Amino acid sequence: MSKSTVGTSPGETPVTSDEQDLGAAGSQLSTAPVDTLASGPALGIVGWARWFWRQLTSMRVALLLLLMLALGAIPGSLIPQSGTDETKVAEFRKAHGTIAPVYDRLGLFHVYSSVWFSAIYILLFVSLIGCIVPRTWQFVGQLRSRPPGAPKRLTRLPAYTTWRTDAEPEQVREAALGLLRRRRFRAHLVGDAVAGEKGYLREVGNLTFHIALIVMLIAFACGQLYKAEGNKLVVEGDGFSNTLTQYNDFKSGNLFDTDDLNPFSFTLDKFTGTYETTGPNTGTARTFQSAITYSVGAYGKDRKAVVKVNHPLEIDDSKIYLTAHGYAPVITVRDAKGKVVYRDAVPLLPLDSNITSSGVIKVLDGYRDAKGVAEQLGISAFFLPTYTPGSEAASTFPSLRNPVLNLTPYHGDLGVDSGIPQSVYQLDKSHMKEFKDSKGAQLRENLKPGETMTLPNGAGSVTYEATKEWANFQVTQQPASGWALGGAIAAIFGLAGSLFLQRRRVWVRAARGADGVTVVEMGGLGRSESAKVPEELGDLAAILYDRAPSAPDPDTPASSVPPASSEPEAVPAEGAEK
Repeated sequence: MSKSTVGTSPGETPVTSDEQDLGAAGSQLSTAPVDTLASGPALGIVGWARWFWRQLTSMRVALLLLLMLALGAIPGSLIPQSGTDETKVAEFRKAHGTIAPVYDRLGLFHVYSSVWFSAIYILLFVSLIGCIVPRTWQFVGQLRSRPPGAPKRLTRLPAYTTWRTDAEPEQVREAALGLLRRRRFRAHLVGDAVAGEKGYLREVGNLTFHIALIVMLIAFACGQLYKAEGNKLVVEGDGFSNTLTQYNDFKSGNLFDTDDLNPFSFTLDKFTGTYETTGPNTGTARTFQSAITYSVGAYGKDRKAVVKVNHPLEIDDSKIYLTAHGYAPVITVRDAKGKVVYRDAVPLLPLDSNITSSGVIKVLDGYRDAKGVAEQLGISAFFLPTYTPGSEAASTFPSLRNPVLNLTPYHGDLGVDSGIPQSVYQLDKSHMKEFKDSKGAQLRENLKPGETMTLPNGAGSVTYEATKEWANFQVTQQPASGWALGGAIAAIFGLAGSLFLQRRRVWVRAARGADGVTVVEMGGLGRSESAKVPEELGDLAAILYDRAPSAPDPDTPASSVPPASSEPEAVPAEGAEK
């Protein structure tokens, strides 16, 4: 039997009508755009623009941009960022004088706002949109259209089966149409065959994945532009109001306005921390929680809440996290006349896991020495929650088993009036003098709760009254975080659908043969080679075979006719691609 050829030119391989017919049957199984510029005449300006747009919106370039975005985020995690910690950036510049200018030129100290990172981000955004829009319209068109008719030779399909039956062709086609529709195929009758198609959720998953990526990119951009994040250290009994001046440190996105801060306030009633007391994990934290009383708005009612690690309190779109805790000894300072010039709980910063802490007590105003001279006091404090003789340098347990406070006082000028900012946890001793004890050595003394250190020459006293605990809270306000989470979940499900679902088509042809007996042919075709298509076709053939059982071959003796219960099996057709 000769095969006709269509539309060939000299030097080209002839395309047979069977191959063209099979190609039509497998058309539109994908919504990937067809490259119409792969082979054509010389390109002009418009042609090159179309070529560039096609490359930008291709899956290959999108994946490359995703990889570049991931690689570009690595320096932002390893190198200190100016928008997060200016102190560490300054320390890095000081420690690496040679490479720091190079990092500045490359924008590595502000990766996420650099030109090159923004360019990758925007190109990826444009690439995804340019990929999704045409694919979506193509997919909508496919949903509105019907599956194509059956190829002339179903034997060329990857999965194929056939048998003869005494049933009428119309009955077989009607049964096949009902069967495919019950199996959720989009099916219709085309000539002497029934065409069915299934697996549209694969392309839905693919489009969902890409749309979810765009949602995540938009959510990330909004989160960076409108975010706000601040920290506040609160001692037991003290409170916090969500205003800019109340924060110890605060940073925000470029488009954030302080008027966008959610109005709320809270008071730290009590901090509770428990630790392992025995075994190899002695000293390991078991419970960190803060009992607080909070209110929303200017006239909100007081409410109770408990904030734990990784269990923040949510107020509107703000989240209040518990991030750290420590101790704050209550200190009372009296001058030479016994007048109280300072009384407060002084938060000290932990130095190790057993909360060995250090800090500074600064008395700025009101103090006068024995001669009536106004001075300022600076007292270095070193605190051990659990003091053990022989281990004076560090605490041996995090909780208050045997608290000891070591104080070293100084007097003079603290330098706070110079206009140069200084940390409340550091002491500038350049204009300070030591207090001397009776032996002429620097005054240094260990105090337990309730004990007092007397300053020499009647200069006053310092009393360690008691110990409170403090908790550090991080207040974050990042819009679109819910959209980012929703986009991530949708991307996972969309990717799973595009990977595990398969777009496939099934055709059932029933026509009367030359001997008057109906010949039933079934063929299946998938977008990609898979064992699922032959398995599904075999299952459908078995059900249809029960309704249209095989008829005996006229050339086969009656004694050799197989029983009616035997079923056809879908196998790869001869000549099909493997």
